[in-house]
Amino acid sequence: MTSPTGVLLMTFGSAQTAEEVPDYLRSVRGGGDPDPAVVAEFQRRYEIVGWSPLVRITGEQGEALQRALDEAHGPGRYVVAVGMLHSDPRIDAAVRALAAAGVGRVTGIVLSPQYSPIIMGGYDRALQAAMARELPGVELRVAGPWHTTPSFVGELAGRVQQALGRFPEPERVPIIFTAHSLPRPVVDRDTGYIDQLLETIDLVAERAGLARERWQFAYQSAGHTPEEWLKPDLKDLLPDLRDEGHDDVLVVPVQFLADHLEILYDIDVAAREEAEEAGLRFHRIDLPNTSPVFIRALAEVVEREEQAVGRR
Repeated sequence: MTSPTGVLLMTFGSAQTAEEVPDYLRSVRGGGDPDPAVVAEFQRRYEIVGWSPLVRITGEQGEALQRALDEAHGPGRYVVAVGMLHSDPRIDAAVRALAAAGVGRVTGIVLSPQYSPIIMGGYDRALQAAMARELPGVELRVAGPWHTTPSFVGELAGRVQQALGRFPEPERVPIIFTAHSLPRPVVDRDTGYIDQLLETIDLVAERAGLARERWQFAYQSAGHTPEEWLKPDLKDLLPDLRDEGHDDVLVVPVQFLADHLEILYDIDVAAREEAEEAGLRFHRIDLPNTSPVFIRALAEVVEREEQAVGRR
């Protein structure tokens, strides 16, 4: 019997409650103690939103992908596991689970459709180290960008159309697509990452039927470090929309795939407050989470990687 292929979904991880923030930030900073002021600010945000469901939702995405692959290819062909870079369950534990399942090959998928080996290098290093310990000699593929995968584009376009359908005059609602800001020195080493973001936005806007003058692109969630972060920030665009006579704004994150702090606080609390201060009613799309269309997108990535193996 042929050994199953392991599929490992990887994401950044998250503190789930305010109490877990110090350990989480310590991991993000490579083991060093985080700035107490940063810890206090993150804990304040967690206390406002209650908790981060990222780890739970990622686990549910893995379970849904397992069901989709079993349905399409039969049980036993794939084994799906989920691993976090900076919180439990870790990538190490996920690879151990794949080893226990007797996989003969592993496909890693970073849950960021736009991919950069520089920006996402931490995933590669953690996965390769875990593979060397738990599955030495087993073939490993890490999926590259999947930002144009048809079902992913369709998922976001559908979410935009669904959100616009709630307005009496949807054609009058401006849209701001957002992505996580990054330090400029990091992006300067791989400018193709920004090109991927813009390509996703162009495809989603086209699929959703949005005229070019309807939308803008901005960054969100800039970090607490002194270097320059990418701009414009979302809040920088809001006053001009009100000056142009708009009453509403719809925010569309294009790289966040599950609800977590950068959505529940940075968008739903901070950005909403900034929009209301500018005189705008604030709205955002629902995130993919475990939507069947999005899970189909993940299955398409798995199948793409399998086809690449078969072509060798």
